[in-house]
Amino acid sequence: MSLTARVLAALVAGLALGVFVSWIQHPTLFAVVAAVEPIGALWVNAIRMTVIPLVVSLLITSVASGSAGTAGKVGGRALVLFVVLVGGGALFTALVAPPLLGAVRFDADAFASLRVGVGTTNVELPPFRDWIVGLIPANPVRAAADGAMLPLIVFSCMFALAVLRVESALRDKLLDVFRAVASAMLVIVGWILFVAPVGVFFLVLPLAANTGVELVGAVGMYLLVACGLISVALACLYPITAMASGISVRQFARACAPVQAVAFSTRSSLASLPAMLDAAERDLGVSSQVVGITLPVAVSLFKFASPIGRITGTFFVAQLYGIDLGVMEIAAITAAVAGLSFYSPGVPSGGLFIMAPIYMALNLPVEGIGLLIALDLIPDMFITTANVTADMTVAAVLGRRDEQMPVADQPATASIVLDRPRPS
Repeated sequence: MSLTARVLAALVAGLALGVFVSWIQHPTLFAVVAAVEPIGALWVNAIRMTVIPLVVSLLITSVASGSAGTAGKVGGRALVLFVVLVGGGALFTALVAPPLLGAVRFDADAFASLRVGVGTTNVELPPFRDWIVGLIPANPVRAAADGAMLPLIVFSCMFALAVLRVESALRDKLLDVFRAVASAMLVIVGWILFVAPVGVFFLVLPLAANTGVELVGAVGMYLLVACGLISVALACLYPITAMASGISVRQFARACAPVQAVAFSTRSSLASLPAMLDAAERDLGVSSQVVGITLPVAVSLFKFASPIGRITGTFFVAQLYGIDLGVMEIAAITAAVAGLSFYSPGVPSGGLFIMAPIYMALNLPVEGIGLLIALDLIPDMFITTANVTADMTVAAVLGRRDEQMPVADQPATASIVLDRPRPS
């Protein structure tokens, strides 16, 4: 059985067993689930352990192995695709979500218990000015320790561009070191991916056991609309990729499947990065230089499905509190949420907290953000899955557009990780 099949089987098995435990409601079963829960956490920690050295080494070798013009061209095209895809997803949601939610009759009493004790937590969000200043880290080691990916990426790219300017003998020595680091990290990634079915199973088992029953009732209708729209947007990525890159839908789906399973179970694009690096180059044939530049930037900056989920949630809150939104309000919400999706504070549910200014400007109840946070677990699984799929789309499109790009002295890449044949 292939790795993809084993990971997907583990995902389905974990969800099914977890829902069964939630339905039975037996204390002993919950105790067993709680006892095995750390296994999934250990697997996620193992993935995260490789991310920082892998991202830094791949970025430096990818940028410094080419030229400043090549790196700028790939990065510029990636940013254009980010904006186009986010804008398209947000516009799709603005057109489809209001009539869908309007067709659903919510029982306000069913949400009364959810409103009790639900409010916006006092979280200090950094002003946008401070976020901009923080993009250049005063201490890159501290940024790596804190997991501040975007500042770390900025430093890595600046360092790589500086390496291009040093004499060739020193440049080759530096690149050899970072290639060796990348190779070692990718070997570890291979080990981690080998046990991915075990990690995925023990991640989704407690998740399903603790939330299965709670999905029944009025909450389920909102979740159905939100997750359904995200799923439709995700499905649209397959033909878009096929048309823009020449990669068949089947090949793209096969490459994305293990990445999506990791994303769905961990709810972390960053934790899915090692699997994306492997799949993009080995299964899709994307050059290592494009992979090394595009995917680290994408997981830090590109949140394709976040506006879809957040816009739908905002419309849901408005309907729940009996607030009618006009065309101008809908347009303002759509534009603001899409734009702010690129600004991701490093706080829990930061993508929702940052919407508070939008709510206040449009006289929406800020308490509704607290309600969305309480319901965010399931939508976030779908959002993350769609996000990593969009990352793969960008890598595939840029990889095929730049397949003639000179890639001499390529860094060590994911092709050494797993000994499995490339699909036709």
